[in-house]
Amino acid sequence: MKPVEILVDADACPVKEEIYRVARRYGLPVKVVANAWINVPQEAAFEFIQVSDGFDAADDWIAEHAHERAVVITSDIPLAKRCLDAKATVIGPTGRPFTEASIGNAMASRALMEHLRAMGEVTGGPKPMDKRARSTFLSTLDEAVVKLRRQRPPIPPAGR
Repeated sequence: MKPVEILVDADACPVKEEIYRVARRYGLPVKVVANAWINVPQEAAFEFIQVSDGFDAADDWIAEHAHERAVVITSDIPLAKRCLDAKATVIGPTGRPFTEASIGNAMASRALMEHLRAMGEVTGGPKPMDKRARSTFLSTLDEAVVKLRRQRPPIPPAGR
């Protein structure tokens, strides 16, 4: 069984320090993935993965390495869907978990917002992170890690 690990879509991720804090608490490895250099703490458990600057290269790397014991941190909705398909736990930087039940609505909202932006109806990006959102993220990440750590490998049937 693979160990619990955290995979971070690091481009524009506002909660990297919070991720490192939770990872240190539980002794978890963290893979920080981006197509440009990002400063990552010089600790054995933290690894920076630099991918090519090709379109979706970081997303592709994360999706290929996502698994049932990985927690993926991303605000990218299509990447969240790909990681859910790989059975990973996926959390947005605001602490909102992506689930099989919510990903369809998230994909539809994303398409609507793209359309409104193209029409000039919506400008600007998401609001800045506040203390409450950071606290929500920390709590959600902590809960996800605890849940994954409690999982045990399945017991093989007798006679095998």
